[in-house]
Amino acid sequence: QLQLVESGGGLVQPGGSLRLSCAASGFSLDHYAIGWFRQAPGKWREGVSSISSTGDSTNYANSVKGRFTVSRDKSKGTVYLQMNSLRPEDTADYYCAAAYGSSWYYQPPTLSEESPYDYWGQGTRVTVSS
Repeated sequence: QLQLVESGGGLVQPGGSLRLSCAASGFSLDHYAIGWFRQAPGKWREGVSSISSTGDSTNYANSVKGRFTVSRDKSKGTVYLQMNSLRPEDTADYYCAAAYGSSWYYQPPTLSEESPYDYWGQGTRVTVSS
């Protein structure tokens, strides 16, 4: 069964850090661009960050720029989202998604695009609260 699995969510105080991981089961992420999305209660899902298949190019939402960093470790087949200086408004379910194809080797999908993604994870909850 082909699936993505996110991990690393939890409860953290404002100003704290978390690192989310996205790994694949049943296939390799090497040729996939990865997007991170989040959905807060009562809100639409939004793109947070994305990284190209090669890892050479990344995108960030303005709301997380300078605080979040996306990276990939091909030796571990894992993509990470390092989240620093967390704020209560970062509270959401976070999802990773994988997009296959040569279009995304050097440039990932923009954060407003969801159609390129072939696989989605089940999500991991991040709660930022004191």
